[in-house]
Amino acid sequence: MAEAHQAVAFQFTVTPEGVDFRLSREVLKHIYLSGIRSWKKRLIRIKNGIIRGVYPGSPTSWLVVVMATVGSSYYNLDISMGLVYYIQRWLPEGRPSRTPYTRTLFSMAIFSTGVWMMGIFFFRQTLKLLLSYHGWMFEMHGQTSHLTRVWAVCVRLLSSRRPMLYSFQTSLPKLPVPSVPATVHRYLESVEHLLDDEQYYRMETLAKEFEEKTAPRLQKYLVLKSWWATNYVSDWWEEYVYLRGRNPLMVNSNYYVMDLVLVKNTDVQAARLGNVVHAMITYRRKLDREEIKPVMALGLVPMCSWQMERMFNTTRIPGKDTDVLQHLPDSRHVAVYHKGRFFKVWLYEGSRLLKPRDLEMQFQRILDDPSPPQPGEERLAALTAGGRVEWAQARQAFFGSGKNKAALDAIERAAFFVALDEESHHYDPEDEASLSLYGKALLHGNCYNRWFDKSFTLISFKNGQLGLNTEHAWADAPIIGHLWEFVLGTDSFHLGYAETGHCLGKPNPVLPPPQRLEWDIPEQCQAVIESSYQVAKALADDVELYCFQFLPFGKGLIKKCRTSPDAFVQIALQLAHFRDRGKFCLTYEASMTRMFREGRTETVRSCTRESTAFVQAMMQGHHLNKDLQHLFRKAAEKHQNMYRLAMTGAGIDRHLFCLYVVSKYLGVESPFLAEVLSEPWRLSTSQIAQFQIRMFDPNKYPKHLGAGGGFGPVADDGYGVSYMIAGEDTIFFHVSSKFSSSETNAQRFGNQIRQALLDIANLFQVPKADG
Repeated sequence: MAEAHQAVAFQFTVTPEGVDFRLSREVLKHIYLSGIRSWKKRLIRIKNGIIRGVYPGSPTSWLVVVMATVGSSYYNLDISMGLVYYIQRWLPEGRPSRTPYTRTLFSMAIFSTGVWMMGIFFFRQTLKLLLSYHGWMFEMHGQTSHLTRVWAVCVRLLSSRRPMLYSFQTSLPKLPVPSVPATVHRYLESVEHLLDDEQYYRMETLAKEFEEKTAPRLQKYLVLKSWWATNYVSDWWEEYVYLRGRNPLMVNSNYYVMDLVLVKNTDVQAARLGNVVHAMITYRRKLDREEIKPVMALGLVPMCSWQMERMFNTTRIPGKDTDVLQHLPDSRHVAVYHKGRFFKVWLYEGSRLLKPRDLEMQFQRILDDPSPPQPGEERLAALTAGGRVEWAQARQAFFGSGKNKAALDAIERAAFFVALDEESHHYDPEDEASLSLYGKALLHGNCYNRWFDKSFTLISFKNGQLGLNTEHAWADAPIIGHLWEFVLGTDSFHLGYAETGHCLGKPNPVLPPPQRLEWDIPEQCQAVIESSYQVAKALADDVELYCFQFLPFGKGLIKKCRTSPDAFVQIALQLAHFRDRGKFCLTYEASMTRMFREGRTETVRSCTRESTAFVQAMMQGHHLNKDLQHLFRKAAEKHQNMYRLAMTGAGIDRHLFCLYVVSKYLGVESPFLAEVLSEPWRLSTSQIAQFQIRMFDPNKYPKHLGAGGGFGPVADDGYGVSYMIAGEDTIFFHVSSKFSSSETNAQRFGNQIRQALLDIANLFQVPKADG
C-alpha cells in the first residue's frame, strides 16, 4: 500500500559490496517539519506560561518599574530605602559586575524585579479576595448596592489588561466547605414537603445523630483536604461518579448536542465536515496558545477554564475497577468510521493544517471507498457501548499487541472521533417527530457507529446535518457548548461554501488518501462484541426520547412576568410532573461552580416547599390570579436563591457526597449519609448554556439557533429533561424516559410541560404568539 511505503523513512540492503541505504526524502521532510512544529508548540507554551504566570503584570510594567528605579537615582532619590546598596554589597565581584556602575545597575534590576513580583502577588491576592465576594448575586435586579458598585470597579481595574485563557486561574478562590449544621438544615428543608410526618421524623433523627456524632470527624478531614487540594470536590466527583461507574456510558452518562436546526449551509456531507473539522482544529490551536478569552459572568467575573484542557486528544480507557482518562498533549489525526470500516485521516501536511477543501476531499475518499469491513470490524465500537468490565477484559485479552493494538491506538490517540452515517436526519417544523429521531440518532446511533470513549464524537449525517455525542467525565456540557458555538459560527460566517455546496478553494489531489485501519479480530472477541452489542441495543431500544420546540413564547414574555426564565421553566416542570404522576419527587437541576478554581457542578434541589405550594394551589382551581401570582413569585424567588447558594459553594449534595467518601475511607458507617446518597432523582433537569461566545448577533440572525441537546433518564422510573431557552420567542425541550417503566411516558410528560408553561403565562395575562 502507498501509505505503508511512505511510512518508511529508510531502507537498507546487504550486498557483497556492503550495506546499501536508501533514504526517503519525503518522509524525512515530514519528520523535520513535525519536529519544527513540536518545538514551536513548546516555545509557545513556555511564552504563555511566563505571560500567564505574571498576570496582571507584563514585561512593559517590569520595564516601567526598572526605569522608575534607575531614573530616581539621577535625582539622588533612593526609593529602595537602602535595599539597592544592600543588594550591591552581596553581588559577587567578577567580570560581569567589575565596575561600580554596572554593579549598581544589576542591583537596581534585582530590586525592581522583586518590587514588580511583590506587586503582582499583591494584585493577585487582592483579586482573589474580591472574587470571593458574592453579594452581587443576591441583590435584586436594578438595586445594586454601593458596596457592589465599588467592588465591580475594583475587579474591572485589576482585570482590565487583556487576559489569556488561564490568566485568572490562580486568582480564583477555592470552593469553600460549608458547615455541617448549615448543610443538614438545608437538606432537611429540601425534603420536608416530600415526606410524611413519620418519614420526616425518622430522617430528622438520623440527621441530628449524624451532625452530633459522626460529622465532626469527617468534616475535619474534609477541611484538611480543602486546604491541601485545589478543589475538595472535583477529583472525587470525577473518579467516583464517572470513572468508577461500571454501567454502559451510552445513554447512562454520555449526552448529545444538536446542530443549527432552522438554517442549513450545505447538503454536501463531506463539505460540511471539511469546514467543521477545520474549525475544530483552529479552536484547538487557539486553546493550545491560550488565545481564547475566558468566560466572564456579567462580563466581569471570570469562570474557571480548567475543564477545557482535556477537550481534545482525550479518551476514557476502560478498567476492571475504574476507568482512566488518557490525555495527550497533541494529535495530528482524527479517527473516522464509515460503513463498518475505520480510517485514520491526517489533519496536517507537514506543519500546515489542511484547508477545508482538502479535508472535504479526504472525507469524500472515505465515502467513495467500496472496501468491505474486515471480520469483526463492523460492530467493534459496540464494546464502548456495553459494560465497562467486559470492555476492559476484551481490551486486555485481544488488543494488547499486533495489528489490533496499533489500530486501537490510532483511535484512542486521535484528536476526536468522526462518524459518517449513511442515514439523514434534520428538524422539520412540520414534522415534530423528526427532532426526536434526530436526538435518538445522536444519543446512541445504532450502538456501534459511535466511539463512546472519546471525549466527543462528531456525527455527520448524509444530508450534511451534524451533532455531537460527548463523554461526560472530562468536562460538563457548557465546555463542549463553548467549542460548538465557535465551530458553528466559524462554519456559517467565516469559512462559507461555494454555490455548489462545496468548501471554498481547490483541493490538493496529491495528498495521500486516508489510511484504513487493519484488524485481526478472533472469534472469541467477536462473541464479546456481539454480547456488548446486545446489551447496548436493549438499552437503546428502551429509551423513549421526545424533543420539541415550544413556540408560543420564550424568555421575552418570561421577563415581562418579572422572573428568572430558569425559575419559570423549573416551576412549570414541577406543575407538569404533578399532573403527570400525581405526586412530587426529588428534583435535580445542575448548576455550575466555575466561579471557584476547578469547580464543576452543584445540585439545585428545585422541588421546594414554595414550588409545591404553588402547584397545589394551581391544582385546587379556586384561587384568585393575584394569589397564584404571589405564590409563584415566592417559588421563583426561592428557586433563584437556591441556585445562587449552589453557585457560591453553599449547596447541599456535593458536601454530603464528599463526607460520604471520607466515611468510606475511614470505615465509618453513617445511616444518614447512606440514605441520602441512595435517594433516586426521578426528575433530572438541566438548562443548556448558549451565546457564551459572541460569534454573531442573534438579533440580526434569529434563525441561527441550535436546539440544544439531551441525555438519558437518571432513574429507570424517572424523566430526564434538558431545555434551552433559545431566544426571545422559543424554547427547545428534550425529554427522556424508559419504555420499560409503566409510570413514565416522555411524550405525555412533554405535553404536560407545554400546558404548564401556558397555564403559568396565563396567570400574568401576557399576550402570547400562536402555536
